[in-house]
This record gives sequence, structure tokens and C-alpha cells, in this order.
Amino acid sequence: MTRRARGWTIVSLVAAVAVLVASVAWAVGGGVSGGPANAQVGPGWMLFGRSGSAAGGSGGAQTLPGAVVDVAALDMGAMMGGRGMMGGWSGSTWTGGDMFLRSDRTAVPAGTVTLRVTNDGSVDHELVVLPLTDGQRIGQRAVRADGQVDESTSLGEASASDAEGEGEGVAPGAAGWVTLDLAPGRYELVCNIAGHYAAGMYTLLVVT
Repeated sequence: MTRRARGWTIVSLVAAVAVLVASVAWAVGGGVSGGPANAQVGPGWMLFGRSGSAAGGSGGAQTLPGAVVDVAALDMGAMMGGRGMMGGWSGSTWTGGDMFLRSDRTAVPAGTVTLRVTNDGSVDHELVVLPLTDGQRIGQRAVRADGQVDESTSLGEASASDAEGEGEGVAPGAAGWVTLDLAPGRYELVCNIAGHYAAGMYTLLVVT
């Protein structure tokens, strides 16, 4: 290979890395924009090349009650063909690598609230609503040996694909939702599939 060819190869590699880093920074830094307080159509997430919709990947409109909070479930595997950038799987448990929950708002008024999670990742995810006690911060729950946190105080969850309520997990490209009557307070939205909370799948919701 000539010196000029080697130079162009290096430039191409640097450019590719820059694009990858910029894409990750955009998603982590809040690439998901806000939406109206009561949405009829999902925001159409365009994260890591996967497009979500109001009630899953079909693109159909779904009218949901109350203030609608849209949450995107993300994992690095969606960018790496199903493999995490800095993690992997041990059996059915995620053993490391970044995962995220990103919501389109952090505060809603008390009353009827619908939480809708769109899976823009490469593996199943879910959304569990856990109240926070005074002084408790998100991301600080104890993770048990099974890779999960205690959800005995759960107020509800969205873990069914393209359906409401509990299920076996929201599949990649699908969405799930749950409608709750929330009192004023602070809540932690988590994915409690084994290993996902420890990997970063939690976010704050304040009800005023």
C-alpha cells in the first residue's frame, strides 16, 4: 500500500469513528425531543436506526388516556448488530454495557398518567413504575443476585408487546403501555429485566 493510500485509509477510519461517537452522544444527550401533554400519536423515535410508533412498530394511532409520557428503551446492541459495545450476555442475563431509558418529559400533573415505552433496542425491555422515598435517588436501588431490584412497591408495569399492562417483555420494535392514577411525588421508571437496571435503565418522573 502506498503512503497516499495509507493516508486515505486512516482518514476514512477516523471519520467513521467520529460518526459513531456523534450518534451515541446524540442519543445519550437527549436526542429524543419533547411532545404534547396528551399525545394521540407516538413521537416516531428514530434512534439507532429503528422507528417506533404510537402503539408499537405498526405505525397505527392509539389514543391513550391522561397525560402521556413516552419512554424510549435503548441498548447498544441496536447499533452493533445485537451485541453490546462494552457488554454481553451470560445465559439470559445482561452482564455489562450501556442501556438507557429516555422519556420525553420529566414532570406531569397528578391524576391519570399513561406511560408508554417503545423498544428501540435489540432485546426485550419493560417499564416498571416504582415510587421514590424522601431522599432516595434514581439508580441507587440494591441489585439482587438475580440481577433484578425489588419491585414489591410497583404501581404497575408495561411489559407486553403492543398491548397494555403486564406481559413477557416488550419486543424490539414494539411498544407497551400502562395507565395509572399517580399522586404527587417522585417516581423511578425502571426496566427490571435481569441486569438491565444495573446497566443504566432507569429515569425520573416527577408528579406535581
